[in-house]
Amino acid sequence: MTSSTYRSPVNDDPTLDISLVVNGRPVEASVSPRLLLSDFLRHHLGLTGTHVGCEHGVCGACTVHIDGRAARSCLTLAVQLDGATVRTVEDLEGPDGSLSPVQAAFRDCHGLQCGFCTPGFLMSVTALLDEDPDVADASDAEIRERIAGNLCRCTGYQGIVAATRQAAETLRDAKEQADGTTQG
Repeated sequence: MTSSTYRSPVNDDPTLDISLVVNGRPVEASVSPRLLLSDFLRHHLGLTGTHVGCEHGVCGACTVHIDGRAARSCLTLAVQLDGATVRTVEDLEGPDGSLSPVQAAFRDCHGLQCGFCTPGFLMSVTALLDEDPDVADASDAEIRERIAGNLCRCTGYQGIVAATRQAAETLRDAKEQADGTTQG
């Protein structure tokens, strides 16, 4: 994705100019004041990894990061993002295309079935681990509570909880190894 300019297709609808960073790339757009971030990402930037389920902020499928925090893109107007930094599921993989620790854990622990809710879970778990790396030591019930903002209708959550713990352990081990390497 390169720097983009989008003009609202409805000529009589007023537009507002916004400038933001999406997945590390600058984006300038002229958007309707009523355009949801989820629609802007999917339909105007072609970032279809952000799924829209309930359109009421209940299911969490549309979760993205806004300025480093998990947020529901179906409840956020694009005009609210002027000057913000947005990260979507498309940006989780490494520069070489390798899976992030969270993505790898979801794969390894079978933390998905149909996959519809998976992008939202990946973004929520990534934000959770950025905020609280000690989740690896949490009980299953505590992890379930921490990810309760995301719904999955296919799994019993066991794989998702296991993936969250495995990703936390992987990140903790990598940090400990890096700290040991830099201190030693």
